[in-house]
Amino acid sequence: MGAGKVAVAAGVAFLLTLGGTVAISSATAACGGGSVNLASVGTSAPVAGYSGDQLVIAGTIINAAAELELDTRAAVIAVMTGMGESSLRNLNHGDAVDNTTIGVFQQGEDYGPRADRLDPKKAATAFLTRLVQVPGWATMPPSLAAHEVQINQDPDHYTKFYPAAVEVVQALTSSASGGACSVGGDSQALAQELMTAAGNGQLRVLEPRYLAQIEDVAAGQKVPNCGIDVSILQIMVLAVRSFETVGVSDINRKCTGSQLGAGTGSSHWIEGGGKAVDFYALGGTILTGTDPQSIRLISMLDPIMPAGSRVGQVQCRAEAGISLGLRNMREFDDTCNHLHIDLAYAKGPLNVGG
Repeated sequence: MGAGKVAVAAGVAFLLTLGGTVAISSATAACGGGSVNLASVGTSAPVAGYSGDQLVIAGTIINAAAELELDTRAAVIAVMTGMGESSLRNLNHGDAVDNTTIGVFQQGEDYGPRADRLDPKKAATAFLTRLVQVPGWATMPPSLAAHEVQINQDPDHYTKFYPAAVEVVQALTSSASGGACSVGGDSQALAQELMTAAGNGQLRVLEPRYLAQIEDVAAGQKVPNCGIDVSILQIMVLAVRSFETVGVSDINRKCTGSQLGAGTGSSHWIEGGGKAVDFYALGGTILTGTDPQSIRLISMLDPIMPAGSRVGQVQCRAEAGISLGLRNMREFDDTCNHLHIDLAYAKGPLNVGG
């Protein structure tokens, strides 16, 4: 199979590139993924300045991504592109540069018959099909990924539409029943779900002392300096719901007295500890911060993370030539033998339903 082709194995789609394998992930495992009920979208409240038929078109694009088993990042890029090309309107004309392009994505004749280009679902499917053939699309800045498909003059043209696209996709998918990102805020219930996952072998905690922290929360016991922030519990639950197996190596270091890494200045330690989690494996893959499963989790979480949240291993990704273009999470250096997520400096909770 040549570079840029899509392969599907075990329900997960992968983009094969010359530089390695970058995960696209499956719709069932994508945070916030799934179908949008178009019947109710048109009458819903405006989102980020878009309303009515514009939101119906956004929902149609999201559904096209879901049918192709692509994750939220693909849907956001496609919605962002539609915003930048037509303001999410199904235009039957082009612009001053090329009046032969039509539709939501302003597609030319090489995309097929006029009727197909004016069909938002077919147009979105055509865009997404070309998107996943772009080597490294899932890890490059979103506007550049869109530019590689649209071949417009300014590679940065779509950047200003990215925040609105994230907001629209998040709003429409969070209203869909059963979304993977719909998770409650009850710490005890979350910990109990994690203990169930640990019991059946899906969640594997490297050291018993960290599993004991989850067990205490599940039992309703409040042990001083041994708690776990509810957002960290939510992140672990989302990981468990999205990956076949999840490995956790570190949670609250103040509870254990461990002063590895940044010592008492670590996000695992400050403010009573429990505001960070280290994943060492996802779906059977040992994590480096650059591997497909790490990228998949980061891309899944970023749209719902609060400002000020952080993800480690940025220098590992830089060395691998991976740039994520994250909106909410700040990246920082960390060792390349795990994936670190923290909310010690975050401003607010996760943006999840439930």
